[in-house]
Amino acid sequence: MQKYEVYLYGMTLVTTMYLLKGDFPEADDYCEIRESHVLPGGETGSCSIVLASLGCSVKVDGNYQGRKTMELLQKHLVGRFEVDMTRVFEDLTFDGVEDMVIIGGHTRNCFGTFNAYFSAPVRRWSTPVREDIANAEVVGLDPFFMEQSELTARICHELNKKYVTIDCRPETVMHRYCEVNVVSSEFLRSTYPDQNADDVFKTYTDSTEGLVIFTFGSREIMYGRKNEPIRRITPYKVEVESTLGAGDSFKAGAIYGVFKKMSDEDIVKFAAATAATVCSRFPLALNPPTLESITELINHV
Repeated sequence: MQKYEVYLYGMTLVTTMYLLKGDFPEADDYCEIRESHVLPGGETGSCSIVLASLGCSVKVDGNYQGRKTMELLQKHLVGRFEVDMTRVFEDLTFDGVEDMVIIGGHTRNCFGTFNAYFSAPVRRWSTPVREDIANAEVVGLDPFFMEQSELTARICHELNKKYVTIDCRPETVMHRYCEVNVVSSEFLRSTYPDQNADDVFKTYTDSTEGLVIFTFGSREIMYGRKNEPIRRITPYKVEVESTLGAGDSFKAGAIYGVFKKMSDEDIVKFAAATAATVCSRFPLALNPPTLESITELINHV
């Protein structure tokens, strides 16, 4: 069995994206479209592109692909970035998972059918294969696939494989065993709408030996570990082209940092610079960040 540096278990889909000339319009208003593309997306799809661009060998698994998604994903992920999709199952009984994103100014609005996908009577995602995890140096884990995502975390723990996850509640197995949990402001707003961020952060760090990172877009990032004071860092400033893929790229940067055995501070800095670099270009799949561009941003601050 071939070994590779990163194994990603999570969501890979096809995104139809529209970059507007200005801000997102008010209701019943009009706005010009500057660019449009149909490209790979999803937390794992975008993450795989960034990691491949940074020179990592990557294998992905997770949701099934369908009639409308498999060919395009293979063209870009396999054909251009040499991502290993051999474990990804093609289910010709459905179209595949797609979404539409409209980007205007510093915001992006996502439209999809994810509730229908996850509540369907047929579950269209794979069970992680233990051998795949064993053959990776580090793992990236999306929490969306219920007991299969939890199983991935348990296998990683049993095999002593470090993994980075996103938006997991502090009481979950995925959070407990993680090396890094990156929690977004969007998740915090919806899950803890009336709680102080510092208090929530302590609940998170008390529940794992791993590194906890709270992101807030262009505002200060919080990070730290159990029994340590909260540390903060200001995100890197760039001229924003598009915020689409920023969170996925932050996760990719954290995975790369764990793979390279960086310190906590350097992991956060590298992840923040990766996300910022992605925000300065569009679209991600055609203009992924390079190690040189990320390093240059870090060194010029």
